[in-house]
Amino acid sequence: MEDIINALLEYGYLILFAYSFGGGMVAIVAAGVLSYAGKMDLGTSIVVAAIANVLGSSFLFYMGRYNKQALMPYIKAHRRKLALSHVLMKKYGDKIIFIQKFIYGLKTLVPMTIGVTKYSQTKFHILNTISAIVWASVLGFGSYTAGELLMQIAAYFSENTLMAPLILLSILVLIWLYFQKATQKKR
Repeated sequence: MEDIINALLEYGYLILFAYSFGGGMVAIVAAGVLSYAGKMDLGTSIVVAAIANVLGSSFLFYMGRYNKQALMPYIKAHRRKLALSHVLMKKYGDKIIFIQKFIYGLKTLVPMTIGVTKYSQTKFHILNTISAIVWASVLGFGSYTAGELLMQIAAYFSENTLMAPLILLSILVLIWLYFQKATQKKR
């Protein structure tokens, strides 16, 4: 996170845009902390992140809708996750467009899955835009509000350099285990 904060200080909104286009949450959190520290503007950060996120999800939607053949190698490698996102779409309906913004690993699959279906483009874009605004606002305001705590945590990890990789590895293992269990064949 410290590297992202340093990069945001230098290139600011451009990095925030690029990272949010891919659906990343760390950059908007870092921008919220930098806004708390007076280095960036919170309102501008939220707008940039929301616009980039809308464009990124729309791009994935259109990839699913109009370029299925280019997605096939990716889809074949992630068939079970794709099936999970399809099941979640059926189970939660329109709410999955909102929920997927906050779940690592589904951010790219859900818009592509929706694009492959006959889901209304207009409805997707409206819900996607509202969801991106909520996503950027919640993460931006949340990290701004918790700015002091997050800065203390970042300082702790910069002093204890082995802790951050261990925690990150633990989180990634938990996410991997969740997807393994969620996409496991039922017997």
